[in-house]
Formats: sequence, structure tokens, C-alpha cells
Amino acid sequence: MSSPIIELDHVSLGWRDKVALRDMSGQFLAGGLYALVGPNGAGKSTLLKGLIGEIAPVQGQIRLNLDASTELAFLPQQADIDRSFPITVYDVVAMGAWSRIGAWRGMNAKEHARTQQALETVGLAGFSARSINTLSGGQFQRALFARLLVQDASVILLDEPFSAVDADTTQDLLALVLDWHAQGRTVIAVLHELDMVRRHFPTSVLLGGQLVAWGESETVLSPENLHLARHLCAGDFL
Repeated sequence: MSSPIIELDHVSLGWRDKVALRDMSGQFLAGGLYALVGPNGAGKSTLLKGLIGEIAPVQGQIRLNLDASTELAFLPQQADIDRSFPITVYDVVAMGAWSRIGAWRGMNAKEHARTQQALETVGLAGFSARSINTLSGGQFQRALFARLLVQDASVILLDEPFSAVDADTTQDLLALVLDWHAQGRTVIAVLHELDMVRRHFPTSVLLGGQLVAWGESETVLSPENLHLARHLCAGDFL
């Protein structure tokens, strides 16, 4: 049986006087493939930010049974990334090696080869010298996934990884996610496409400003649970 790699003990998360996610407990097991689902404002992205340490719990405790600096990778929403900065696709992807080479050492032959292989894997082999501001949304998302490949972390957090990308890109990137799971990595993804979740993600965590249900996706995503999550987000049961 897999051991817990992330544990939540009555965790509440938010900013200033607003709590976006309250009193949540549960365990993410090593090697699991999890979908975080729920209406807008349910606390999904807030939970990921709590897991990476961007925000501290208002109450409760988050326990990471791993070295977050080397074993945890995070893909933010594209809207949270400034693409006006003059940086090449190669440089974005190579940032995945930072935990191994540090801030001051240059890329050695092994890291260069790893970066080139990641670009080929996501279909961007000829894009190394392109500036990121010339990429389409789908191409940029492929570059961010290539950075995750270079980072080679055991736990991968994805915030809306398939949002605003074309169908071909979605299928290619989904294949990478499923491959990570097959390799024994832990993947936790914020998703909105419930049909995709039912087909490919065995475990779901349904939020509505609090935990609504956690378990097998087919059971969690019942009409009753989804209805409750919507009403909780609307404040009807608060």
C-alpha cells in the first residue's frame, strides 16, 4: 500500500480576512493520480498554492513527506505568467534544471541533452531560439511541460494544464501526465473537464470552499455531490 506523501490536517487557506478553503483534511498517496475539481471559487488553485508554500495555512497543518525543493514541481495557470519578458523557449525549459545546477552554474552537456530531449518530446524541437512571446497558447503550454520533464520531480502539481489549448495539444500533454503516473510519480491536477476526469483520473477531490468528497472519481462526481459543491460555493449552505 502506498504511503502518504502529502497530508492535510484541518487546513484552512486564504488571504487576510477571507478564507477560500476551510477545515480540509486528507492524504495524497505516493504514485496517485488526482483530479482537483469543483466550481469557480471552490479553492482548487488556493490548495495548490498552499501545497507549494506560496500561502501559509490560516489554521491546520500541511505535511510534505518529501524534499519540496527537489521533488516537487508546479505548473501555474498561463494567466499567472508574464510572457512579455524577453526569454527564449530553451531558457524556459532549461529552468527545470535549476534544482540540480543552482543559480550560478552553467548548463553542462548532460543538462543540455536533457533539455533538448524534453523539447523533442513535446514537439518543440525547432523552437529553442524562439522568444516565448511569439508562441501560441498551446505551444507555450508545451514548453512549460518540457520544463517539468527537465525538472524530473516525483510530485507534480498542475493548475488547469489543459485550459485554452487545442485538442491535439491536450491529447499530447494528457499522454505525458498518464506516463508520469505510470512511472510511479504523484500527479495532482486542477481540471474542469469532468468527462476527462472520469476516463483518465482514478481519484478525485471535489471542493466547494471545503472538502465535499474524496475518493474514486465515479463516486465523487455524482450529481448529488456536484450539486452540493455548487451550492456551497454560492453560499447556500454556509
